[in-house]
Amino acid sequence: MEPCAKPEPVREFIPYGRQSVDADDLAAVAAVLQSDWLTTGPLVEKFEYEFSKWTGAVHSVAVSSGTAALHAAVFAAGIGPGDEVIVPAITFAATANSVEYQGGKAVFADVDPDTLLIDPEDAERRITPRTKAIITVDFAGQPCDYSAFFSLARKRGLTFIADACHSLGAEYKGKKTGTLADLTAFSFHPVKHITTGEGGMISTGSSELAARMRRFRNHGISTDHRQRTGRKMWEYEMTELGYNYRITDFQCALGVSQLKKLNSWLVRRNEIARFYHASFSGSPIMPLELLPEIRHAYHLYVLRLGPGIGKPDRRKVFLRLHEMGIGANVHYIPLHYHPYYRDKYGLKRGDYPAAEAAYERILSIPIFPGMSDEDCGSVVDAVFRAADLARSGRRPGWKK
Repeated sequence: MEPCAKPEPVREFIPYGRQSVDADDLAAVAAVLQSDWLTTGPLVEKFEYEFSKWTGAVHSVAVSSGTAALHAAVFAAGIGPGDEVIVPAITFAATANSVEYQGGKAVFADVDPDTLLIDPEDAERRITPRTKAIITVDFAGQPCDYSAFFSLARKRGLTFIADACHSLGAEYKGKKTGTLADLTAFSFHPVKHITTGEGGMISTGSSELAARMRRFRNHGISTDHRQRTGRKMWEYEMTELGYNYRITDFQCALGVSQLKKLNSWLVRRNEIARFYHASFSGSPIMPLELLPEIRHAYHLYVLRLGPGIGKPDRRKVFLRLHEMGIGANVHYIPLHYHPYYRDKYGLKRGDYPAAEAAYERILSIPIFPGMSDEDCGSVVDAVFRAADLARSGRRPGWKK
């Protein structure tokens, strides 16, 4: 991508993420809406099959959200009251919440300051006799050090769960996410790589864990309505406590249609990222560092604001970007800052220094396949303006 010409001030709001839905997607959904099955029908199985084929996973189980995917994975891992699970200190709350739903305890580990990926050494230091699993997060779309965590999990007898809600299509040493852990959770929220409105998927190589998660998404019941209809029977058994985490057929129709475009969307996300890299190179505005032997999926593009434009001026940069129509965001507030975790476990500032220091300076800027070259130039121009204005205290000259 060639650098864009200096843009005029942004007139139309550019969010940090946005879904892409075209006529093919609409037609796929409409066809299901006119069929006999709106939920628990044949499109669920088709989506799972196509997803497994795309990622290379042995089994894929579709559920109603990325959070449901994480919860199902933690359930399948057998986490219960008194069990501990290692979780990175910077992630969306759902990663840790999925442990708490099962009565377990989320134990936070610090992150690498340059990538914001969970630090393997700090994670190992947090393991106790009560630790039963570890959940890594592919922050912003960059795969974690899967080799290190797979080895750690096997050495310490832990279940390895990957929160890949940011990294559909990412690769680690030539292998796609979804094939690198015992259980891998994905999200299909509208800002993710493909969308089903809301929705999620869990990939695993274990037929036993897949079967357990299929029951879990359906109240813990051993068969679903379509299966019973096909067998001409009404009897069913609830074998364990589950939830209604079913996904609809029309959502899965959208997912199947979106999967066909995923490769081209990943190419565009990486094009935009390269443009951002080049644009911010040599400035005090720095992207996160990249690990070797990975393919980044770029769900997010996260900047680190250097000296002079960090706290407390980040808020000014954030607000001025919004004034200029750029939907900047911050991903994420460290988990131990949230009152629930802070108060329940007696956590305090200073407990996770790398996560805390990073949080004070990070800012996410727009990245999604539908962005034009002009949009990308507008974002870069606005970031530099907002950073300069934050230092000088001036307001945009074009702003009335």
